[in-house]
Amino acid sequence: MADQDPELDLFEGGAGSDARPAPSPTAPRPKVWTVSQVNRAVRGLLEQSVEPLWVGGEVVGWTRSRAGHCYFGLKDEKAQIRCVMFAREASQLPTDPEEGMQVRVFGALTLYEAKGDYQLVARRLEAEGAEGLWRLAFEKLRAKLEAEGLLAPERKRRLPRMPTCVGVVTSKDGAALRDILSVLARRAPWTRVVLRATKVQGEGAALEIAAALDALGECGLADVIIVGRGGGAVEDLWAFNDEPVARAIVACPVPVVSAVGHEIDVTISDLVADLRAPTPSAAAEAVVPDSSVVLETLRRAPERFGRALSGATERRRAGVEQRVRRLERAVERRLGPVRQALDTRSVRLERSVVSGVERRRARLATLGGRLDALSPLATLRRGYAVASTPVGEVVRTVTDLPAGSRFHLRLADGMVAADSVGAVRPSEEHGGERG
Repeated sequence: MADQDPELDLFEGGAGSDARPAPSPTAPRPKVWTVSQVNRAVRGLLEQSVEPLWVGGEVVGWTRSRAGHCYFGLKDEKAQIRCVMFAREASQLPTDPEEGMQVRVFGALTLYEAKGDYQLVARRLEAEGAEGLWRLAFEKLRAKLEAEGLLAPERKRRLPRMPTCVGVVTSKDGAALRDILSVLARRAPWTRVVLRATKVQGEGAALEIAAALDALGECGLADVIIVGRGGGAVEDLWAFNDEPVARAIVACPVPVVSAVGHEIDVTISDLVADLRAPTPSAAAEAVVPDSSVVLETLRRAPERFGRALSGATERRRAGVEQRVRRLERAVERRLGPVRQALDTRSVRLERSVVSGVERRRARLATLGGRLDALSPLATLRRGYAVASTPVGEVVRTVTDLPAGSRFHLRLADGMVAADSVGAVRPSEEHGGERG
């Protein structure tokens, strides 16, 4: 035992030590062990006598300390053993096992000297069943992101039809990059490619991938981004199942195509990406059109443009006509009550004017009758005549007409010229005759 006190011998006296006679009063006193010495000796025996081994059982009491160390127990129907997994090994777990989960643990037996408890120091932990903890971690993260709506189809963005620049996040030494570049060069040789090389597996790969996505999204060069790698075991692909990568894909300002592994491999990044491609080559085909398709599109462009222009013109004309009809109806709705009110007021005004004219006509007729009664013409029509001098002065007395003078008689229907031929004498009622 390397760390055992060389003076300590747990088997001192051999197998027959129990049969030894009691020490005599003159015999030396036996050596007394301390608890620490005993535990140290037992620990050394345990670690040297039992090789590292796999132990299967049910997880109980799993806890993870702030330092990252994990403490738990393994039990079966009859017994239980304490286990510890230190932070370095625990960091490799995709997720913590659930209470009661059947697992198998590889580790070495030792004794925790401070408390005298023997325990299994776990180096690896695997859940029994298909993909075990990996599948559990996958489903946990998937459920979390789905609850946030990040897997919803309506959140996914459409890819640009003809991107001028394609961003790629993958390993610079992997086959995935070569496949992507080959397809892009064949289908759309004019397309610019911007690579942000990263680790795609192992410790720290997820954070590198997330940082690369953030950098490409912020630089504003790429119209669309492909993130992925070639195939591998579930552990190799796990970086694309980590939450930082999923969050970076969702936050990216341009559409992201995920192409991880082979067609049968599905990762969290596939689920949150705007498009999932079964392979990196398929991703490259999805983001750019084939050159022959582009040429055919350009050939048909004038015809399509003409149809589009005609259609746009027709739609605009129809839109204008529709707006005019709506305006007419709106104006009619507004003017109808006004027009009706004007018609009503016009009728009232016309009636008022007619009534006023009739009243004024009747009054005028009355006044005309009165005036006619007072008119000299009315007197003339009764047989009277009015004499006037040639200059138009009315003859009022006989002295105004000396003998031989000319005068006019105003009758009802005209004027008569007359001469005074005899002596004019006043009437009796004016004071007798004049010669």
